[in-house]
Amino acid sequence: MSTIQSRIVRYGELRPCKTAFIDAHTPGSDQKENFTIIGGGVSESPDQHVHITDKIGFNIGAAGQPPKCRNSLHSHTTAEVFFVAKGRWRFFWGRYGTAGEFIAEEGDIFNIPTGIFRGFENVGQDYGMIMSILGGDDAGGGVTWAPQVIEDAQAHGLMLGDNGVLYDSKKGEELPHNVRPMPVLTEDELKAYPEVPVEDVVGKYVARYWDLMALSAKKPARVIGEDAIIKDKPGFDVDFLGRGSAITDKITAEKPVVLMPASGHWAISINDVDVTLSAGDTALVLPGESYSVQPSMTGQAGLYRITATDDPAGATWTGA
Repeated sequence: MSTIQSRIVRYGELRPCKTAFIDAHTPGSDQKENFTIIGGGVSESPDQHVHITDKIGFNIGAAGQPPKCRNSLHSHTTAEVFFVAKGRWRFFWGRYGTAGEFIAEEGDIFNIPTGIFRGFENVGQDYGMIMSILGGDDAGGGVTWAPQVIEDAQAHGLMLGDNGVLYDSKKGEELPHNVRPMPVLTEDELKAYPEVPVEDVVGKYVARYWDLMALSAKKPARVIGEDAIIKDKPGFDVDFLGRGSAITDKITAEKPVVLMPASGHWAISINDVDVTLSAGDTALVLPGESYSVQPSMTGQAGLYRITATDDPAGATWTGA
């Protein structure tokens, strides 16, 4: 069993992979960095470092990008949730990324509906970071790319095999004899990917940091869950803790719990291990362990807590 210390990952210790996905050579997307913090993630590269290998029912990761760098249009079959750790980000969606968009500021959280093409771009002034929560231990079995992304990548030397592995012709790599290129979606298949109106996405799937700070003044704000601000059952619940809803007396985790500060500094105690975490840091609490979490100094302080549930990872839940 992993030690508590090995389940604490600090922002400054994150190890990036720059070849995680098929668009790693495509101009405009070739400077992005992918991080896998807990679980296997969805990386298509064998170079990806995984910080915590425990399988807890969902994955935690991050994406780091300099200004004007974008992540190409893709789709997932399980939840993809992002909150902004650093910077300012534009999220966009649709077959060509034109169905809708919005700007997310630090601390804002977005539960992207499954089955639509989505992408994101750093529109801030400095290197930015978004933290991700992905549904399922295998994160839905990977990524489905918009056809133009695969075609652009091939023009720049990267081929994706139907085994989900990337091959770089610039390094002399070729598809193995028993592997075929990943097929591009047909026009008929593309009809299954809806162009969701912006009012549906922003109205139902986005929660803003400052609203959560207000709502967590006396008790944790329910962010994602069956009865939360964002109604979904992705295999995990998300709530938001503020100064007035900190956990000062230790509680015992019944399911895996991930603690991720959004702002401020937080004193976190897991069993007999005490640490201080800030934005970009991650701690995993396993079932049976007791923990407390509270701000360690004055100033604004917000923290996301992600708790595994018995709900299966899958398509976005609509209450039906």
